[in-house]
Amino acid sequence: MKQRLIYGTVVIVLALNLTLGARVYFSTAAAAEKDSPYPNLELFSFVMEKVRRDYVDGTNLTYQQLVHGALRGMVDTLDPHSEFLEPEKYKELQSDTQGQFGGLGIVIQMRDNFVTVVTPIEDTPGFRAGILAGDRLMKIDGKSAEKMSVEEAVKLLRGEPDTDVTLTMQRPTSGDTKDYTLTRAVIKVDMAKDINGKKEFPLLENKIGYVRLTQFGERTSAELDAALKKLKAQGMQALILDLRGNPGGLLDQAVEVCERFLPRAQLVVSTEGRNNKRDSKITNRNGEYRDLPLVVLVNYGSASASEIVSGALQDCAELGKCKAIVIGEKTFGKGSVQEIMPLEGGAALRLTTSKYYTPSHKVIHEHGITPDIIVPMSDEEERLARLKVTPGGVESVEESERDAVRNARDPQLERATDVLKGIMVFTERSPDPASKAKSGKIASRAERN
Repeated sequence: MKQRLIYGTVVIVLALNLTLGARVYFSTAAAAEKDSPYPNLELFSFVMEKVRRDYVDGTNLTYQQLVHGALRGMVDTLDPHSEFLEPEKYKELQSDTQGQFGGLGIVIQMRDNFVTVVTPIEDTPGFRAGILAGDRLMKIDGKSAEKMSVEEAVKLLRGEPDTDVTLTMQRPTSGDTKDYTLTRAVIKVDMAKDINGKKEFPLLENKIGYVRLTQFGERTSAELDAALKKLKAQGMQALILDLRGNPGGLLDQAVEVCERFLPRAQLVVSTEGRNNKRDSKITNRNGEYRDLPLVVLVNYGSASASEIVSGALQDCAELGKCKAIVIGEKTFGKGSVQEIMPLEGGAALRLTTSKYYTPSHKVIHEHGITPDIIVPMSDEEERLARLKVTPGGVESVEESERDAVRNARDPQLERATDVLKGIMVFTERSPDPASKAKSGKIASRAERN
């Protein structure tokens, strides 16, 4: 009886195992079939052909338009930073990173529901034609700009050098409307600017230098070198590196910027992707300015390469390898790596392939860099402070607001200046070389407490 019971139990268990195993096998097989590329490609081809033949407004639809549209949709579902770039957009991306493009040399933004000139860049077609800060863009080649976004306007204003475009501008101060026919030229974008938005780089009080990096393009490190050379010749004793509002750019430029302030063979950033794919970027030179007291200014607009630089300098300061202190507000948190892969026909794929980590292995993506010293600024304070140091910024606002721009304060910059003054005083008073070497780190910790 016992044997029959045991045999019966074994048979039932085996039957259950066979049944469950068969279900798992067939469900796995079905899932594999569902995820197979061939039936899905067949479905894609069927839908594409159906749209091209039967869509009511699809008389002029081409296979390229449909495929490009499908690719945009597919890549857009991955994350906010991956993108299928059609040939025209890929050219725009290349122009931005190279720091030059065909255009008119006018900086625009939306103000009071009008596309408005913030400033004309010196020695450009817009500047020479007499367009002023505050002028409103009413038409572009006869097309109304009334409901146009800034992005749409930029697309129409940019173009091949030596081509013409006609702008209808309105000057609010007089109410006059005037047409300008301008010839596009190669516009170079400055990557490094001084406290006045120019490239003169005067020292601030107490021999403190100041450089603002607008983005990390192909010329960023070269322009930074030129700025530092000018400041050093004037006797610079400390430096403020302003990365506020800098959206990032090229990874190699972020590493090169760090090389000016860090010792040789120092880890700057590491990346980690799928299948344990890892990469590290280290410095290849012994930074000439690694012993210079340094404040890095950041805010929510500091992203990507800006976060790599601020994160690396912050971590290395903790180890006593540089004298950097990060001041401002928590950064954006865009710490993912996008590879640009050129495709046939002039298009390209920008695909997120890994994430950035600081030297101490802090993740940047969706976390950002928290400053050593947090100094908040309201949106209005930021706007007024930026207008104050933008060439033509005062003239770009209404008369009633100009005094506010002239008298605008920049609490983050003020704190940076105060911290550097304190470090220099401490360094001068300390007889111990080891204490001098640690002065930046001590000041940073004292402020945090």
